[in-house]
Amino acid sequence: MKTKKFKELAHNKTPVWWGAPKKFSEKRGERKISWLELFYDLVYVIAISKITNYLTLHPTVSGLLDYTCIFAMIFWGWVNGSLYHDIHGTTGLRTSLMTLWQIMIVAALVITIGTSPEHFVFNATISVMAMQLYITYLWWSVGIYDKEHRKLNTPYSICYLTAFALMFLTLFINQEYIRIIFYTALLLNYLPPFLTLLVPRKTNIEFNLSSSMSERLGLFTIIIFGEVVLGIVNGVSNINMLSPQIWFCFALAILIVFSLWWLFFTLISDRPCKKGIIKSGLMQLTYIPTLMALGVIAISFGGLFQSFLPIPALSIHLIKISFGVAISVFIVGIAVLLHCYNIQKII
Repeated sequence: MKTKKFKELAHNKTPVWWGAPKKFSEKRGERKISWLELFYDLVYVIAISKITNYLTLHPTVSGLLDYTCIFAMIFWGWVNGSLYHDIHGTTGLRTSLMTLWQIMIVAALVITIGTSPEHFVFNATISVMAMQLYITYLWWSVGIYDKEHRKLNTPYSICYLTAFALMFLTLFINQEYIRIIFYTALLLNYLPPFLTLLVPRKTNIEFNLSSSMSERLGLFTIIIFGEVVLGIVNGVSNINMLSPQIWFCFALAILIVFSLWWLFFTLISDRPCKKGIIKSGLMQLTYIPTLMALGVIAISFGGLFQSFLPIPALSIHLIKISFGVAISVFIVGIAVLLHCYNIQKII
């Protein structure tokens, strides 16, 4: 006599070892972040470090535009992979393989960032297209196992495939139009959560960001804070003669970073996101400029310590302006994020 588990297995026609994605309608309770998710985050640590270093080597308007585009794409890939694991992830082989494939794609993107300028655009475009196609398949494939979720996948599939086509188009057009098309593709990538409100549903199931996902966003922020500390360390390391004044500035810089960390995690951490996919989508969009500002702060710290060198490599005046603007954007980002989280006392 078959047990209930085997009856469900026969009905789903999916082997247990393979592990079909969890259904969207399944209730998601509190869960511990898995070791697989933490391993998945490691490659993004390297990616963020690489793109931050890229902006350090290209402190120009075009370098900032490239930094913005690639950072937003990296964050988009991380969010989609993390959300998929949070909503549909299982302990089966399928989830592990999907995570492995994304790790390989992001690692390939990291490699392209370090290539020569004449090959950077082409190589990075191919890597980003691979990520775009993978994320598209990630969400589309859920509909194979979960028919109720298939309609919700439609805006994602359409927008992501259109963005992929635009990226493919950049391989055949002039350089001056590439950034415009890439930013259009980014807009399409962040649009689907808002379009799902137009999709008619048979059930009243509402998407709410889980506490595990909120914690993952906090961990991603910690990654950027690590880059800020690294920027300070690298800046001081470039100075041969370490005077008391430099050590004082070093201590002051660490204090500033700690204050920003304390401000962010005191106001944001351990607070649940407001219900609804709109609040979730707005929160994700707000994280982009907030975390990018942290990256600019990391670069600025490295440049500020150059003022102690005989010949600064960069304009100290420009670095000071960038530093002030970045801190302002970071604080404003925290203020906006507070509107996406439930402001309640944590006991």
